[in-house]
Amino acid sequence: MLRGAKNPQAHSVVDMPLRLQIRDAAETAADRRGLLTAMCACVVLVVGMVAAINLAVPMLAASDLHPSASALIWIVDTYVIFFACLVIPGGAAGDRFGRKGVLLAGLALFALGALLSAIAPNVPFLLAGRAITGIGAAAVLPNTLAVLLHAIPAERKGVTIATWASMTGIGGVVGNVGGGAVLAGGSWRWLFAAAVPLSLALAALVARIAPVSPRHERPLSPLGAVLLVGASVALLLGIVEGPEAGWTSPIVLAGFAGSVVLFALWMFVELKAEHPLLDPRLFRVPALRSACLGMTAIFFGMFALFYVNASFLQYGKGFGVLPTGLGIIPLTVPVVLGARHVGKLVQRFGVDVVVAIAFLFCGCGLIGLSTSDSSTPYPVYAAWLVVTGIGVTLALPTLSAAISGSLPPAQAGVGAGLQATTREFGSALGVAVIGTVLTGRFVAALPEDIREAHDPHTVAQALSVAAPSRSPEVISAFVTGASTALRVIGVSVLVLGALVVLQSRLSRNTK
Repeated sequence: MLRGAKNPQAHSVVDMPLRLQIRDAAETAADRRGLLTAMCACVVLVVGMVAAINLAVPMLAASDLHPSASALIWIVDTYVIFFACLVIPGGAAGDRFGRKGVLLAGLALFALGALLSAIAPNVPFLLAGRAITGIGAAAVLPNTLAVLLHAIPAERKGVTIATWASMTGIGGVVGNVGGGAVLAGGSWRWLFAAAVPLSLALAALVARIAPVSPRHERPLSPLGAVLLVGASVALLLGIVEGPEAGWTSPIVLAGFAGSVVLFALWMFVELKAEHPLLDPRLFRVPALRSACLGMTAIFFGMFALFYVNASFLQYGKGFGVLPTGLGIIPLTVPVVLGARHVGKLVQRFGVDVVVAIAFLFCGCGLIGLSTSDSSTPYPVYAAWLVVTGIGVTLALPTLSAAISGSLPPAQAGVGAGLQATTREFGSALGVAVIGTVLTGRFVAALPEDIREAHDPHTVAQALSVAAPSRSPEVISAFVTGASTALRVIGVSVLVLGALVVLQSRLSRNTK
């Protein structure tokens, strides 16, 4: 062999370990990307269902289930309230019984609840399906993040958490657009039916690629979870049933009284527990208290808007269900374009200034939307959605950071659970309040003869009993109700925002 010539076989043997390392590294990176994609898809599914159901409200109102106005609100809120109250227990169950296993169980429950909802013969059956779906969602959301954090290296955790968190916002968009596309087929049942194969496919994917993480002896406090759900349902019962049953009726008074008693019992149980799931003493920290109130208020306004927007664009503007789903997109434009710049604004102007501006934009945007009627051009309506979206864009990362920063690193999981709970509870409360105001104002705005002869509480009920020539009067009454409801929500957001900023400033001054 000539001097300097290379032995191909020797070269192959020497380079083989390096080539194997490169190949293994590439496969590991691909596996991580696949796992991140799967976990993000799970988040989009459970969050998207919160938004998508609003598009189905007009279809449900006109369906053979004949739901009342309060039943329509419960169909939306039952899923959200179980989701909100059980997301922290869902994370604790994952720590104790295995995150992968609880995640798979959550996807299975989600599929079961969606299937029961799709075939529901009556409203109680549908509500049971919605509750099961919400329990499944509460098991899915926290454990997707827990599975990711166990599987990725420390240097990738920041990027991974940011990507995962962004899915909660993207999920709302996907829920509106995807839900609109599915509902364009003509039946509200298709929305739930479509969720069944999606959740089962994700379960199969998770079973194949998700790693098994260690278990921890974390307490579950089932009594505390039951009391929190019961207290929240009782509060919504009082709010939702007021317009139809009367604000002094036994069921409404019992709802409010039961809520007070059950919340008090929940606090007593959690304070006595050696390892509470959600320690009420945490709310003694003023910064945490104001940030949680702020997160609740923002989602209160945003999901109140989702509830009315879907019906307004369909009834008031005559949009089809798919254009209605697409019609909310202007709200998300500021989120997509501006979210990454919010941190710089906070550094320059401070948390209080950014939060104050956020609530100003959000509240004024909702009030601006309340001025819309059937003759308002959609671009004007969309402009007010953008204004509202700017407020949401400024608020969410700022308040999320405030919640996380108010707790020590050892309680990062508690902070994540608090963010999920406050978001979903605010969503449920927003739907309940705006639905209640909308119903009351709609009924009052109906022509007197229609109201006294038939006592309708939904647009579908009123349209079914009114002569076709009087449909414009019914739609006009609905638009009046929607305007009043959005105005009430907008003012409420401004007031809550002022309280958040005041609480935050007081907490800083007392340090």
